[in-house]
Amino acid sequence: MHRLEVPTPHAPPFAAGTFDDIGPLSRAEFPHRHTFHELVHVTGGTGTHVVDTARWPLRPPHLGVIVPGQVHQWAGVRGLSGHVVVFTDDFLLDHPADRELLHRLSEGPWLTLDDRADADVTRLIADLVEERRHGDESVLRALVHVLVVRAGRLLGTPPPAPAGAVAAEFARLTARPDLGLWSVTAHAGRLGVTPGHLTEAVKAATGRTAAQLLREARTREAQRFLLRTDLTVRQVASRVGFADPAYFCRFFRRETGLSPGDFRRAGEKHHD
Repeated sequence: MHRLEVPTPHAPPFAAGTFDDIGPLSRAEFPHRHTFHELVHVTGGTGTHVVDTARWPLRPPHLGVIVPGQVHQWAGVRGLSGHVVVFTDDFLLDHPADRELLHRLSEGPWLTLDDRADADVTRLIADLVEERRHGDESVLRALVHVLVVRAGRLLGTPPPAPAGAVAAEFARLTARPDLGLWSVTAHAGRLGVTPGHLTEAVKAATGRTAAQLLREARTREAQRFLLRTDLTVRQVASRVGFADPAYFCRFFRRETGLSPGDFRRAGEKHHD
């Protein structure tokens, strides 16, 4: 497991330079993981880059994306040249959605660049290397954001929707009876984000987690069945996604303070 080493305790968690500048681990030929993100711009060399189980022959120029925890290595590489940009999640503080985009890019992490795209990436990385000498962290963060967004465009992956838009769409979906019973993971897949990004977006917008809102949606649907239908508790449990009626009863009591039967009887007295 490789960790990002910075020259001083107060230096930003960021580095950019050639393979030689970054050091021999940047071209390690043994399988390894990082605790940081790595963007690789390969301009020369032969051999293979292996990411997880996929093998990518070198036919430069390339742009590669490796995220924390992914296993990768260089195999049989000769004459490797280019630049490497590395940074931790902490460096994405100004643009947290970039973490989501990087993880989506890592699912298809190797792109052969045409001349125009190669020139664009070359300019951006040159700016990063130059700005690193000046040490202006806010400019470095902005340039990394531009590089990540441009990488998304090159790989055909649009940036994730802003947190507010994700939260609003999640709220719209959970209001539908047929979708309110879905899991957080299922909703995240429908919205094209990870479960973690969905949870963060909903938390930021509402102060509650996505899981909490789904529990509330499921409870509302159960209450509707109990008050407006003659379905048995077992049937209501099945309608709102519980195979075990006893577990449904425990869930309902935890969420409302009443058993399903007590809730139905209280509702009947109220209408009487």
